[in-house]
Amino acid sequence: MSSLRHLLDSNREWAARVRGEHPDFFSELANQQAPRYLWIGCADSRVPATDITDLQPGEMFVHRNVANVVVHTDLNCLSVLQYAIEALKVEHVLVVGHYGCGGVRAAYAGKPLGLIDNWLRHVQDVAVKHEAILASIPDVDARVDRLCELNVIEQAVHVARTTIVQDAWNRGQPLTLHAWIYRLNDGLLRDLGIEADSLPSLADHYPRAVAAVRAAAGNS
Repeated sequence: MSSLRHLLDSNREWAARVRGEHPDFFSELANQQAPRYLWIGCADSRVPATDITDLQPGEMFVHRNVANVVVHTDLNCLSVLQYAIEALKVEHVLVVGHYGCGGVRAAYAGKPLGLIDNWLRHVQDVAVKHEAILASIPDVDARVDRLCELNVIEQAVHVARTTIVQDAWNRGQPLTLHAWIYRLNDGLLRDLGIEADSLPSLADHYPRAVAAVRAAAGNS
């Protein structure tokens, strides 16, 4: 008998409950996938994308990794991005981080952890870029929170600079890029001020988004 029998049993109970409420749900889901949204988020188990946005299976395409990082050499993330934009025709790409992110905290602390240090170097690059903002904050937890916000903003910029997104914008495909952050202790998402449908609109939103983080740092 499987040591994870309880998960298999829970799955059967869930499937039966869904069929009872929506008899055609699974047959319809199997025949189409037409999400409007791509979520690029953290792999943290406490941040389930469809649950916190109250969406059903099939309504959001999802990619997750440690600290919601977007790297131009990460073929996994880029493949998801290309498929979502070119095949599924998503209309919105949401880069979503969360406060209290262990990856961001580890990157800021700089304590060696092994292989993952290479991945977290991308977050450390964000910290170096915005060192003046972070250095002005006396409280370490508040400093990490601001770095969580800045990391989301910078990763959204990385998404915008991919050839995949730029090609979509150049051919006039409707596509809007967003930067959000989630707070674990109240379950609420917050818009960080990036809502770009072109490189010029990103150039307009980016400095204001960073300025908002700087203002929050001044109040920390």
